[in-house]
Amino acid sequence: MNPNSSNEIKRFNLLHGEIEAVYHNSSLKLGISDSVSKILYAICSIGDSLLLNDICRNAGLSKQTVNSAIRKLESEGIIYLQAVDGKSKRVCLTEKGKRFAERTASRLIVIENSIFESWAEDDVQKYLELTERFLTALKEKVEQL
Repeated sequence: MNPNSSNEIKRFNLLHGEIEAVYHNSSLKLGISDSVSKILYAICSIGDSLLLNDICRNAGLSKQTVNSAIRKLESEGIIYLQAVDGKSKRVCLTEKGKRFAERTASRLIVIENSIFESWAEDDVQKYLELTERFLTALKEKVEQL
């Protein structure tokens, strides 16, 4: 084991935790829960609708958490569910939901895009490549637990 790896993983975990804290803070500032923020973000990053299973995967939330937040958003007229292929469901933004998403999750997407746009293209590609490599390796190692 590399003697510096302990310090490197500590730094990685600190940065990861701080990034999560910033996203949590953005949810608070936007007046929405973390789960609602992640669901709207997942939908907005694709368009104005997304399969329920894709929301769970893209938002990194459990199906139970997503279903609970979806019920709340549905009762508020923000989203509606559309049956797809009998078993699957598509979560769609209503007109009210589109306006709500513009005031919330879309603002965060604009911020993130502006950050990437301020970086050199090579830096963006390297960051994404290394993040993807880390994720792939982590998934493989966790499968071996």
